[in-house]
Amino acid sequence: MEPGYWAHQLGNAAARGDVQAVKMLLERGTDPNAVNFYGRTPIQVMMMGSPQIAALLLEAGANPNRPDPSGFLPTHDAAREGFLDTIKVLHQGGARLNLPDAQGRLPIDLAQEEGHSHVVQFLLSQT
Repeated sequence: MEPGYWAHQLGNAAARGDVQAVKMLLERGTDPNAVNFYGRTPIQVMMMGSPQIAALLLEAGANPNRPDPSGFLPTHDAAREGFLDTIKVLHQGGARLNLPDAQGRLPIDLAQEEGHSHVVQFLLSQT
């Protein structure tokens, strides 16, 4: 099978939050930075409420600071949705918390807009 097939499967498994499938695909050498048909990587499409998926992808070399085609980073998505555990894992894995999205908003701005005060407090503590 082509590498693109396995990359597609990795993105799907990450989006579903399927830890076992993500582990298996990474162990077989699937590129954690391969883009899907929409130009997004597995860490950009992962189930945001699954810090374990984020950790697996980061350990395999996923780039947490690569924007998707819309200009969003995984930290923006996690902050907007209020997933503090995922933000912490992303940050520990090298994600910068001070990178703006395409509209110039930071993760803290998105967390504030959505009323996720626990995320805002964490992000403030990291500046």
